[in-house]
Amino acid sequence: MNGGGGGGDGAASSGGGPPPPLEWRFSQVFGERTAGEEVQEVDIISAIEFDKSGDHLATGDRGGRVVLFERTDNKDNGGSRRDAEQMDYTVRHPEFRYKTEFQSHEPEFDYLKSLEIEEKINKIRWCQPANGALFLLSTNDKTIKYWKVQEKKIKKISEMNIDPSKTPGQPSSSSPPPVVANGVHADPAHDYLSKFSFPPGGLPSLRLPVVVTSLETSLVARCRRVYAHAHDYHINSISNSSDGETFISADDLRVNLWNLEISNQSFNIVDVKPTNMEDLTEVITSAEFHPIHCNMLAYSSSKGSIRLIDMRQSALCDSHTKLFEEPEAPGSRSFFTEIIASISDIKFSKDGRYILSRDYMTLKLWDINMDSGPVASYQVHEHLRPKLCDLYENDSIFDKFECCLSGDGLRVATGSYSNLFRVFGASQGSTEAATLEASKNPMRRQIQTPARPSRTISSMTRMVRRGSESPGAEANGNGYDFTNKLLHMAWHPTENSIACAAANSLYMYYA
Repeated sequence: MNGGGGGGDGAASSGGGPPPPLEWRFSQVFGERTAGEEVQEVDIISAIEFDKSGDHLATGDRGGRVVLFERTDNKDNGGSRRDAEQMDYTVRHPEFRYKTEFQSHEPEFDYLKSLEIEEKINKIRWCQPANGALFLLSTNDKTIKYWKVQEKKIKKISEMNIDPSKTPGQPSSSSPPPVVANGVHADPAHDYLSKFSFPPGGLPSLRLPVVVTSLETSLVARCRRVYAHAHDYHINSISNSSDGETFISADDLRVNLWNLEISNQSFNIVDVKPTNMEDLTEVITSAEFHPIHCNMLAYSSSKGSIRLIDMRQSALCDSHTKLFEEPEAPGSRSFFTEIIASISDIKFSKDGRYILSRDYMTLKLWDINMDSGPVASYQVHEHLRPKLCDLYENDSIFDKFECCLSGDGLRVATGSYSNLFRVFGASQGSTEAATLEASKNPMRRQIQTPARPSRTISSMTRMVRRGSESPGAEANGNGYDFTNKLLHMAWHPTENSIACAAANSLYMYYA
């Protein structure tokens, strides 16, 4: 079931009704925990990203490591065209294998600010591959690094035709003898030159050691550039431009524009820092380049708004082209209103027509041509609303969940607690709302949603979908485990396949 290439058109498609709900199956798990095994803090996955082709997957963890996986099921598919066509009739799911890993960031200490900078990887973004090498950006709170991963042939030293171990007078001592300044051993017993004997008639030729390249290869990760000292606050986002030359990085108050080739300077394009910090009312929470237009980008705020900006308008984009925010319902304001309205992640659809945003309670789909309100809203865990006070007490209310769209734009997904994640249909009239668990049996918590009548396009403009809740969770949310949260997930760019992180384990599913 390939969900290929349609971009985000599915969110507004109307021909032929909504597609049938997907049946999700377990595919793979990497780093699965055994029962009762304690998870080390440094092993917890903190970032996931597919590359544009979907053939590579990268994860980052709190220990500063980046682990790469490569797809194996579409390699070596030699054979006749008939074989290839028959393969298309069967459901082929992506299979990945471990490729390599490297230490991207180390813990640091900022002596000027007396601040520890942890090594945790906040975001990973793939760059355009070149000459068989893979390129990617990774960032922690302060420093962005540009990595090149390439297969290199192993070089070995060829042997000489004299074996020193067989020369007469060779001592068998394991420790090296002392050597004086002129290179002669202090102990006469270790003076090899005087005892070295050549065979009668001498050697016909002396073969010196030569470095030769073997057929074996090894993967080498090399840091090409380090982009540092440009952010006073913690970096929450990095995003590549479609031009393949630039990228942005965002912290709480600023968005900077970089050229991949220049690491010692960046341009500040968004600055929301007020003259007096006491006047600060909102911070930047996420930023993303438009997937097609390299002059456009969007960033979200802690007040629940999304701003679309055009870099052609001015060097410093203080004014936005469009503002997307949902007006507050009268009488609904509470102490938690602003906290749960804060957007933790935004993603463009593949064609750039839609923006998906995730706040604490909901997923919202926005049409960039319609700034009056979201096209659709999906309630992720509405039953937790009565427990907001408890979630505030244990800091869970500040958890930052990511979201993702399918490559064809027909579905959206995000995580929740108890290692659950939700998949919703985004096409007009769709009632698809699945609850899955990050385990080898993803459907065990699933209950069917009663069919709902399809909506007209006018009613869809304010579509709210509750979706099925987990039968394991009581109506007041008491059955939920708030320590097991599924924050990070990614959707394969061309197929219905999802990768998600549950603590130190990477689970993959397909439909």
